[in-house]
Amino acid sequence: MTLDSLTESVDEAVSGFFDPIATWLMDVVFYAVPVGGTDLPLIVAWLVVAGLVFTCWFGFVQIRKFRLAVDVVRGKYDDKNSAGEVNHFQALTAAVSGTVGLGNIAGVAVAVSIGGAGATFWMILCGILGMATKFVEVTLGVKYREVHADGTVSGGPMHYLPKGLAERFGKRGKTFGKGLAVLASIMILFFGLFGGNLFQVNQSYAQLVSVTGGDDGVMGSSAGALFFGILVAALVGIVLLGGIRSIASVTSRLIPAMAALYITACLIVILVNITAVPSAIVTIIDGAFDPEGVAGGVLGALIIGFKRAAFSNEAGIGSAPIAHSAVKTKHPASEGLVALLEPFIDTVVVCTMTALTIVIANPASWSEARNDDSIGGVTITSDAFATAMPWFPYVLTVAVVLFAFSTILTWGYYGLKSWTYLFGRSRASEMTYKILYTLFAVSGSLLTLQTLIDMADAVLFSLAVINIVGLYLLAPIVKRELDSFLAYVRDRKAGPSGPDEDEVPAKAGV
Repeated sequence: MTLDSLTESVDEAVSGFFDPIATWLMDVVFYAVPVGGTDLPLIVAWLVVAGLVFTCWFGFVQIRKFRLAVDVVRGKYDDKNSAGEVNHFQALTAAVSGTVGLGNIAGVAVAVSIGGAGATFWMILCGILGMATKFVEVTLGVKYREVHADGTVSGGPMHYLPKGLAERFGKRGKTFGKGLAVLASIMILFFGLFGGNLFQVNQSYAQLVSVTGGDDGVMGSSAGALFFGILVAALVGIVLLGGIRSIASVTSRLIPAMAALYITACLIVILVNITAVPSAIVTIIDGAFDPEGVAGGVLGALIIGFKRAAFSNEAGIGSAPIAHSAVKTKHPASEGLVALLEPFIDTVVVCTMTALTIVIANPASWSEARNDDSIGGVTITSDAFATAMPWFPYVLTVAVVLFAFSTILTWGYYGLKSWTYLFGRSRASEMTYKILYTLFAVSGSLLTLQTLIDMADAVLFSLAVINIVGLYLLAPIVKRELDSFLAYVRDRKAGPSGPDEDEVPAKAGV
């Protein structure tokens, strides 16, 4: 039996067994109701409403405290004696690496294909609302994290749900929170293995094949797939063995570099078509409120924009607090403020740059996707860049591989924390997980297992239901933590050792 026939048999067997489960789960989690001529997935509404509620509850904290958040990232309020493993900047880049990825490249193309250019406007708005949700969940993640004897840290919904609910509601809250914590751990672990690992390897390998001659090229064979899978697995294994310090060290260099690469490419297209920028902006705004040809009209564009933004930045899902919890700080709200920058980077900046590039370049594939009612995808983004840079598919391949690698690393860490919560922190337990995770990376280039990936998506977003209920119940605690940190900042400014905020130099290396 050849490697091709073996992998095809495994794909078919797994899909055949899990397909009914995946179909049922997708129908439940992504249940949609008809609204204004289009379908509204209730899970998207749940995420967006949470962002709106927390935005109002905390007085537009994502706008009022944006500058303070940047100052915290720069290191103005760092304390080397605080518990934790990484600084604010490293925690931010580690978390961003889990959200910035293929969704920013292909997902945006899908949004503007189905929802028209106007979907971009609503995508930006959803990203801004998501900043408030990220602030709340990450503040709780740091407050209720567990600092182990060896100095390592564990955090996330599996920790703040039982501890926070116990603090507010006593024994019953603790019991309820523990049940939610187990479910949250299972969901994060499952998505980490399939969505955060296997899918990322699979898609980056597919892009690599496309620029190396396709199925007949040097990477198109099963041997090429196996080589790519083993190479990625080896690199992931090496970094993952080093824990969050190693992951943060890699992502703190990788994320700024690949973000700069991608945004530079966007700017090149925009500058080449600079005279088209004003009309593109008008097209986006007009399309947001009068989207011609979009199913559901304005509401259709709004839903599509919100959907892609919610899926991209994962605000409210509960995954990002795991990475942010490792930060060195005595003030949980300080990292909450840092975290609100995450949807801004992911959705407001990167997604908007992609959308603007597509609208300005207006590639033929985008027009075809809109006319044929197809979802488009990464090819539209690639074609948009190719209008100014015919060699861009090679650059896009580098970006896709880097995005995928950083996502694999971060979700490897998320999965590890879920694994150890369920099975303990012994050395044998952690090593078992790391071996399992690297094996999944190898299989990602050989198998598709699309059914399991669909299940992973459904499982991850069902976590949002559990997580956001907890966020609502624990919001008063977040308010106290924010007031405490703001008082600390005021004292630093007013005290003899605290000069004016603008005069405090940023620490090097962050």
